[in-house]
Amino acid sequence: MRALDVVRLASESLVLHRVRTVLTLTAIAIGLTSVLALTGMGEAAKRYVLGQFASVGSYLITVSPGRIETSGLGSGAGMAGERPLTIDDADAIRRQVPQAVRVVPLSLGTASVEYESRRRDVYLAGATSEFAAMRDLTVQSGSFLPGGSRAGREHVVVLGAKLARELFGDTPAAGKSVRVAEAKFRVIGVMDSKGTSLGVDFDDMALVPAGAGMALLGQSNLHHILVQAASAEALPRVSEQLRAVLTDRHQEEDFTLITQDAMLATVRGILDVLTLSLSAIAALSLLVAGVGIMNVMLVSVSERVGEIGLLKSLGGRPGDIRVLFLTEAAALCALGAIAGLAAHLVMVAAARALWPAFPIRPEPLWLAGGVLFVLGLGILFGWLPARSAARWPAADALRKRV
Repeated sequence: MRALDVVRLASESLVLHRVRTVLTLTAIAIGLTSVLALTGMGEAAKRYVLGQFASVGSYLITVSPGRIETSGLGSGAGMAGERPLTIDDADAIRRQVPQAVRVVPLSLGTASVEYESRRRDVYLAGATSEFAAMRDLTVQSGSFLPGGSRAGREHVVVLGAKLARELFGDTPAAGKSVRVAEAKFRVIGVMDSKGTSLGVDFDDMALVPAGAGMALLGQSNLHHILVQAASAEALPRVSEQLRAVLTDRHQEEDFTLITQDAMLATVRGILDVLTLSLSAIAALSLLVAGVGIMNVMLVSVSERVGEIGLLKSLGGRPGDIRVLFLTEAAALCALGAIAGLAAHLVMVAAARALWPAFPIRPEPLWLAGGVLFVLGLGILFGWLPARSAARWPAADALRKRV
């Protein structure tokens, strides 16, 4: 039997039973769309989270108080019975860890910022001038936090773009005086719009020198010390030196070092497992569709026994009969895969239009894998009906009444 004849007969059978064909295609399309949607969302979530971490800066090590990290970015610094992190610790790291290109003591909290009758409660960060380069912050007017004194107690403040707009409108903010937590501060700069990074809105926050921030917030210790290594290769060495310096100062290892690479690896691993788990659950719908294909093909075989007998009496071999029914199953799956791919692409386009910040996009590897999986299901679940059809003796098939 020629390949063209096989394709023609398979097509005629699918068209003849169009309702059954459409229902089977729909089941396959829904299953494939579910798998691709979940994997696409998982990959997009991974890119989004990794992008958020990347926006924090490169080659970073976060030093946190406590042997095990238990505090969030804005929670209390340190636990009872521990020696807290101090600006002296940051200075010691700066002196004794030569491959640490930037060291930033960080004090965090919330405070009110007032100008005339306008008042905003915002996120307040006490940092140093190196924080700008570490977090890729730039100013649209004025300047960033100054260098200078060890503790940085100057009463100067840098405002986020949104905060400056809320307080001053279109009036230039640099040079004006505001009250931060009831203390008078001079605005020396306004940052360019940065957006939100790891839950922190840099456009709606105020930055003051580290020492002034600790005084404003009534803190005697730091939330974190951020250390930036010169390169990825230098990270292990810098971590060792950090541990040695702080252990010597504290007489014990009562702190936690968290490298950016370790955080990224952990998050990537969690998201990969989650994506695969959700995809496996969605794949069950494809298996159900595969069982449906087998059922449809078995019904088709029982309805076409006379046709099978005629083909065999005209010289058709068992292999030709198997190929015919496998072609029908493969055609069902191919058409269902095309419908599923089209639905997935429409969903991706809609998601990009509705949530432009979420980096969802078609994943070529998953698209190809999904199509191959569907075609494999068609052959796998179509094999039993095809083999059953090929085994019918020609005489018995011709005598069979459908």
